[in-house]
Amino acid sequence: MKKLFAILLTLLLALSVAACAPAQQPAATSQPEATVQPVAEEATPAPAQTTAPVQAGPLNVAALKGPTGMGIVALMGQEYASQYAVTLASSPDEVTAAFIVGSLDIAAVPINLGAVLYNKLEGDVAMLAVNTLGVLYILENGDSIQSIADLSGKTLGATGQGSTPEYVLNYLLEKNGIADAKVEYYTEHSELATLLTAGDVKLGMLPEPNVTATLAQNADLRVALDLTAEWSKVSDTKLVQGCIIARKSALEGREADITKFLKDYEASTAFVNGHHKKASILIEQYGIMAKAALAQKAIGKSNIVCLTGEEMRAAASGMLQVLFEANPKSVGGALPGDDFYYGA
Repeated sequence: MKKLFAILLTLLLALSVAACAPAQQPAATSQPEATVQPVAEEATPAPAQTTAPVQAGPLNVAALKGPTGMGIVALMGQEYASQYAVTLASSPDEVTAAFIVGSLDIAAVPINLGAVLYNKLEGDVAMLAVNTLGVLYILENGDSIQSIADLSGKTLGATGQGSTPEYVLNYLLEKNGIADAKVEYYTEHSELATLLTAGDVKLGMLPEPNVTATLAQNADLRVALDLTAEWSKVSDTKLVQGCIIARKSALEGREADITKFLKDYEASTAFVNGHHKKASILIEQYGIMAKAALAQKAIGKSNIVCLTGEEMRAAASGMLQVLFEANPKSVGGALPGDDFYYGA
């Protein structure tokens, strides 16, 4: 009897343990639920973090020392640093290399180089503005040259062989029926300027601001011919020498930035043209020219402009047509298509 009672007691205890087991199960599963929720919150970024647009940096802009740099000087101050990173170069080759590899968004270059890059980069270039008209002048140590016709039979020193200055000079000589002028080309503006200053060359063609700097060194030198004025006598097109270009691929989605840049650049050119003394101080400060006094004198002869849209297209396309007829290679072998002219 006692043995039977012990067996029954053992069975009752086993049943009690089994009955209690389901009541413990919720407690066992509630612990993972409590720890999963914080992990899920940390792993999922907030909506504001995933949808906020990436902020574009400043536009990388390059200009050459001289008129193109002079025109952009008002945008080189600290107040524009977050919008434009402006660098200066001494030669078009420096700008070309940086533009091709994509380290520049915008560049101020000679007009023929803009067309060359358009062809080289298979149309991935747009002209934003014409920024410089004619800056070429003929200096003389003497008083024998009063018109283009007076260049007949003369020897003229010049720079810019194989680029716009050569084709401009050739165009003017041809239009005026002069076939016997001899032109001797020098590689550097500074070399010709030195020879003119010393009197070793009596007649020479130079661009601004080299003209002003050279005149300051020799009181016997004078401006004999303004080639922009001479151009207007024989051509229906404007004499255009500089433009502002951009890489189309680099500017996708930044149309608002480009619109603002063009407005700011136009305001900068207006400031420079309207306030020679104030602008010249900045031009020296930023290293565009060595001396403010010379810059102040050069601004008025540098034809700094900001032509956009249809006005830009009319001026630039006419000039490129002249260059193409002179030498197709000067514009990269072919005239740019309509897509070259931004906003026109």
